[in-house]
Amino acid sequence: MLCSVQHPAGRKVIRQMDQIFDVMIIGGGAAATSAAMTLRNRGKSTAVVANRQETGSLYKAEMISNYPGLPPMSGAEMTELFRKQLVETGAVLIEGRALSVLPMDDSFGVAVGSDYYMARSIIITAGITREKLYPGEAEFLGRGVSYCATCDGMLYRGKTVAVVGGGEEARHDADFLEGIGCTVLRFEQNGRYEITGGMKADTLKYAGQEYTVDGVFIIKDTVSVTQLVPGLTYENGGIIVDRRMATAVPGVFAAGDCTGKPLQLAKAVGEGNVAALSACDWIDRK
Repeated sequence: MLCSVQHPAGRKVIRQMDQIFDVMIIGGGAAATSAAMTLRNRGKSTAVVANRQETGSLYKAEMISNYPGLPPMSGAEMTELFRKQLVETGAVLIEGRALSVLPMDDSFGVAVGSDYYMARSIIITAGITREKLYPGEAEFLGRGVSYCATCDGMLYRGKTVAVVGGGEEARHDADFLEGIGCTVLRFEQNGRYEITGGMKADTLKYAGQEYTVDGVFIIKDTVSVTQLVPGLTYENGGIIVDRRMATAVPGVFAAGDCTGKPLQLAKAVGEGNVAALSACDWIDRK
């Protein structure tokens, strides 16, 4: 998958490799929009890593009738409204999946597909990942299991790999892997899989059969936050934050559904605002 940067006017532009953003927001929903508005109003350079808006849970809601100040509308309509506001802030919109956030001395490196970005602070607004990990997925991540074919595919040139996932991205990644000489086994994401091996993954089990592979590429809309940032702490599935929306990792803040219940828009918007104010304070003090 090739990630692109979208100019506020809507046209695609080339990413500047030497730019360090003040804040990168992981996620593009209500909390992200609220955070981006606050950050831009305070003059902070901001990038937002977001999937296609159609993949979000809000987009699929039939009707939203409990958001203050707005009439009842479908989740798709509200998602469109949030995305329009997000773009109008002037934040850089990066279309793609955040794969990892690596804390460094005084900044963070963020891998998005095969691209890499730098930021002084991170706000996680990634929502909740409802998909369960396959047995062996976490154990062999980085040891035969990958979420990005364009990042790691060259390690498997001429070898046999499995691509687990549906949709355009999975098809693109399978074509890419075949194009560099891999033998590709394609599997839809809906199913019960198990990944096994020794020092690295070497077997994919599915529907009572075992497939010998050199690597497994799992294509999902989002990567679970438990695998996104090392050092975060959790309670009942949500990221633990304080009243400033600060996580256990200095410089990383979180807001919205990823911090736990209640899973409400009003909560997400409020937390996004607080997280942005806290990120501003963190950057100013640094």
